[in-house]
Amino acid sequence: MSDNSAIEWTEATWNPVTGCTRISAGCANCYIERTMPFRVERRRFDGPQIGATTGVRLHPDRLGMPVRWRRPRRVFVNSLSDLFHASVPDEFIAEVFAVMAATPRHTFQLLTKRHGRMRALLCDDEFRKLVQEEFATLAHEGVDVGDANPWQTWPLRNVWLGVSCEDQQRADLRVPALLDTPAWIRWVSCEPLLGPIDLERADSVAFCDGGLDWVVAGGESGPGYRPVDLAWVRALRDQCTGSVHTKFLFKQVGGSTPKAGGRLLDGRIHDEMPGAGGGDADA
Repeated sequence: MSDNSAIEWTEATWNPVTGCTRISAGCANCYIERTMPFRVERRRFDGPQIGATTGVRLHPDRLGMPVRWRRPRRVFVNSLSDLFHASVPDEFIAEVFAVMAATPRHTFQLLTKRHGRMRALLCDDEFRKLVQEEFATLAHEGVDVGDANPWQTWPLRNVWLGVSCEDQQRADLRVPALLDTPAWIRWVSCEPLLGPIDLERADSVAFCDGGLDWVVAGGESGPGYRPVDLAWVRALRDQCTGSVHTKFLFKQVGGSTPKAGGRLLDGRIHDEMPGAGGGDADA
């Protein structure tokens, strides 16, 4: 949990869930076990293989954190987990969405590798009813929800839904699912980028109006990092440049540390973002 995140594309992190399970190649060198909370608790993956897990823990006591943050900010949700992990109950996910609905001053950035569950829940009217019930509970408990109403603002305008795609195989699976999911802002994080990705191949409408709004790319960092080929990054940048209103951000070249390779691509920093959920544009 941090209100001053070092991640280039966000300002704060909010972790009502911690812990995860390796699901694809991009998880091989997952950074979460190197973070201070995991090191202090000595939480580690129970193996290097796909399916290895740290265990997943829910933290209900953290749900109210964004309510207490008065200054608007961009918030990365579950930087130490995946909200749509199978071990997270539907009801708890609904509570997270209710808090996001109750705090429209913030912009919430979600990333998942569990594209199927994300799509299934957010297309389900029963899940939306769960969110409405949790929202009503917040209002009953005295949370100032203002004029917010999940029924009238679904999908939530202040929630950016994204999928992580480390290579073409995962992009072909996850991007179409994202495009089928109700969302105000849709984005893709290609980090760690482990191979070339043609997002137009992943889905023919990925770069049309109503498709992707933002692409983030980055190389891997940390022990045993797999080097990124900048040609792969350039290809993603050029896809965004040639598309309709698709912003591009290059997070890092990567290396032994996150800052090792810097952020320059062909002599410049690419730092674009979509407009914030509340309508304030970020250039």
